[in-house]
Amino acid sequence: MATMYLVQAFKQNGRKLIADPVQQAKSEEKAIATAERLAPMRAGVLVFSQEVDIETDAYDEPRVILRIGTLPPGLMDG
Repeated sequence: MATMYLVQAFKQNGRKLIADPVQQAKSEEKAIATAERLAPMRAGVLVFSQEVDIETDAYDEPRVILRIGTLPPGLMDG
């Protein structure tokens, strides 16, 4: 199993939030740093990790690490 650290940012376009391409980071710390750098220029940023079994291409449930700003309703709630 390998851990992927991902950053998803959203731009505001009127009332809609438009997702930027997901960025992958090498560590949780780098993912958080990327989110903090993007936050002033975006409506919202989500940092999450996901365990991946590369051999079987199986993905565990994502784990939210950090939420900043406005995110789409229901995005990884829980």
